[in-house]
Amino acid sequence: MTSRMQGSDSTTPTGSPAESPDTASPDSASPDTASPDTASPDTASPDSPATGAGVREPIWSRDLAFVWVVNFCLALAFYGLITIMAGYAVTRFAVSDATGGLAASIFVVGATVARLFAGGLVDRLGRRRVLWAGLAACAAVAALYLVASSLPLLLAVRATHGVLFAVTSTAAMTLAQARIPSSRRSEGTGYFALSITLSTAIGPFMSLEVANSAGYDTLFWSIFATHAAACLLALLISAADEPRAPRPTGNRTAGGVLTSMVHPAVLPIGLFMLVIGCVYSTIVTYLNSYTAEEGLERGASLFFVAYATVMFVSRFVMGRLQDRRGDNVVVYSAIVVFAAALLLLATASADWMIVVTGALTGFGFGTINPACQAAAVSRVPQEQFGVAISTFFLMLDGGVGLGPVVFGLIAEQAGYSAMFLALAGVMLLSALLYLAVHGRRPDARHGRAPAAPAHHDEQQADCPQ
Repeated sequence: MTSRMQGSDSTTPTGSPAESPDTASPDSASPDTASPDTASPDTASPDSPATGAGVREPIWSRDLAFVWVVNFCLALAFYGLITIMAGYAVTRFAVSDATGGLAASIFVVGATVARLFAGGLVDRLGRRRVLWAGLAACAAVAALYLVASSLPLLLAVRATHGVLFAVTSTAAMTLAQARIPSSRRSEGTGYFALSITLSTAIGPFMSLEVANSAGYDTLFWSIFATHAAACLLALLISAADEPRAPRPTGNRTAGGVLTSMVHPAVLPIGLFMLVIGCVYSTIVTYLNSYTAEEGLERGASLFFVAYATVMFVSRFVMGRLQDRRGDNVVVYSAIVVFAAALLLLATASADWMIVVTGALTGFGFGTINPACQAAAVSRVPQEQFGVAISTFFLMLDGGVGLGPVVFGLIAEQAGYSAMFLALAGVMLLSALLYLAVHGRRPDARHGRAPAAPAHHDEQQADCPQ
């Protein structure tokens, strides 16, 4: 009887493909860290070994499809509200544009603060529990928009909604990562991220149409209904791998508390994402002012159409390539394309150049974000996915907030073109940072996918009978 060799598709407790002893990364978690709650015979955990070398485990499952729709609803409400909130505050309470902008941005402040504890909460209480409770709370807060009769009340509702959004979205993404096979982590992460990509296009359009045709109250009822529908859908997600009771809080020293808020294994690649967040947010913040100054407003109106289109298409290709060839080939190519986008933007003299910049940015940022999220999750055991994801987005959100402030100083002194040229230089230098924090790891260089079927057949033939 032919014996089967499974060395090429075995997995570590971190949910990443197993590495040989001589190439194992020092960042890999030890077998002691595996949790008994992370696998269940009923759910066929995607991090369990594949049934045979070369067998492509299916990405999509009933649970992942439900989580995808739930996350889409959550993001749809977020982008729908942030689009109209500043205008609503100005109209409803007769405040200045700057104060109205605060009504929009305070949501992000609440969400960023919540990232510090969201991951630990999800890991300790259970992903599905936190997701359902968060969605129910978001629905309740959406109803409060209808009765917020003063600006301070509106700001309180927005900040609370931001906290709940951060916790709930962390639970959704953690659930998704737990359902994606480790050998197809990058491809699955890219597909799941499409739930956010589509919401960025549909959410603002939907909210503006409803607000302009039926009024703000109808829009708030629509947001409530969206959260309520997602809440009901979340009940259909399997809870077989949830802990029966909250996990112990563990080490309560200062270091232990900090680790439960920010995962040290994710901080290095999180630092890289902080830089990427700085670059991306600076483009988005100053694009309209720059194109208005250069007389390229028509190109600016199509920037995000090109951005979303290319991002959508690239998700079907780059994730699969990353799983097979490693993180480096995907991330380095995206860095080069992103830098090229900034160089083109800095020297733009025609509308088509702005549109092409949008397409290149969609490929650059749209590839780096899910690629590095998959890499971050692969560094930790499954029961720590929540902290890993919250750490990743804490660093990214920090960069999004920091970028326009830091690089806006360059724009004030030397102009927008000089600022975008500086950003292009930062993008190219970020390749060295990526190499230092992640690029030398075995899975970054070689990929996570199992061996090809032909290779497996050769291994079987060589096995002793």
